[in-house]
Amino acid sequence: MATHLTVEPVINPPARRFRILMLAPTGFFADYGCHVRIRGHARALVARGHEVLIVTYPGGRDVPGLAITRAPGWPRGREMPVGSAWRKVALDALLAPTAWAAAYRFRPDLIHAYLHEGALIGAILSRRYRIPLLFDFQGSLTGEMLDHRFVSPRSPFLPALRRLERWIDLRPQAILPSSAHAAGLLAHDFGVPQKRIHPLLDSVDAGLFRPAADMDVLEKARLRTVLSLPPERPVVVYLGLLAAYQGTDTLLRAIKSLDIQPKPVFLIMGFPSVDHYQGMAEGLGLAADTRFTGAIPYEDAPVYLSLGDVAVAPKQSATEGSGKLLPYMATALPVVASDLPVHREYLGELGYYFPTGDAPAMAAAIAGVLADPKGCHERGRALRARVVARFSWQHAAVLLEQTYQACLDSTLPAG
Repeated sequence: MATHLTVEPVINPPARRFRILMLAPTGFFADYGCHVRIRGHARALVARGHEVLIVTYPGGRDVPGLAITRAPGWPRGREMPVGSAWRKVALDALLAPTAWAAAYRFRPDLIHAYLHEGALIGAILSRRYRIPLLFDFQGSLTGEMLDHRFVSPRSPFLPALRRLERWIDLRPQAILPSSAHAAGLLAHDFGVPQKRIHPLLDSVDAGLFRPAADMDVLEKARLRTVLSLPPERPVVVYLGLLAAYQGTDTLLRAIKSLDIQPKPVFLIMGFPSVDHYQGMAEGLGLAADTRFTGAIPYEDAPVYLSLGDVAVAPKQSATEGSGKLLPYMATALPVVASDLPVHREYLGELGYYFPTGDAPAMAAAIAGVLADPKGCHERGRALRARVVARFSWQHAAVLLEQTYQACLDSTLPAG
């Protein structure tokens, strides 16, 4: 792929350099969700002169320029669990002593923990080393468990799990929710004091994700051939996890009910459960209308997205962020999205919305966008301008620096 120049503006250097221990209870790096956020934060902070050490599960792949310490005891190459899973309990048990040893060697100024398991381990280290703990909050722990059907809404353990979640949420000196909706959840549902909540929306590299017209023509043509995308049919793209709570089932039902000519091809990029959803698509008679790629390396995602005419975000979970919107927006794609607060937070009035879980309404929205190529092109350009102005990793790094310093200066104790 070609070398890309960033479009992000130069920002003044930090007043102070920090040593930051990042706790990532996941198989970092993988090509989805929270991994992109962790990578973006870490690389932007390192670029600004800070020292960052990421402590993570045994799985995942290394990222050039980032220092990573992995817990032992898991075969390299073995698939890491996604979302709530019993195997993560064993992995957390491996991660905790690894993090303890890393903190002893690294002597960080503060701990930046991702996910609730990271915040739990970080609370212990924070108390031991008397340093601030910041918690990067991307959604409710029990909400995720319910979304992944790890627990039932009728489970007798659910109240205890919610109490544990609240206890974890009250440990850090600062919490960094990835949306205003998540910030409200922390304050209203879990009783976190407002002064500890510092919203930090997701970001994107708008120099890497660029409009289709700025991408390599030969590479796009080659990829269209590899994917068997007919030139006369428009392309609708989806990039993210494949799961019911992500709206994958709704997406396939919407494709089934879509009755326009020429009918678009849906390029569905992501994992897990690829075989399941490919089989579901075939059972619905959609084999000719869908292309399943499996996991796409993050570095290759820009050229894949540049093949699209429209992007879709059918997520049904209201408790999580939706970082996939930002690459769509940076690629100048019009976005058809379920009507969730987090989607409106990113897209504003520029999104094409449908009621969450309503497949016929989603199909109608897609048809409406494709029927108005001039209007959707203008919205796509406006979405890219919105990203460049508001959602860069450099700006996120500056906000992190301010929060780090406030925690170090503050007398506010952890919970």
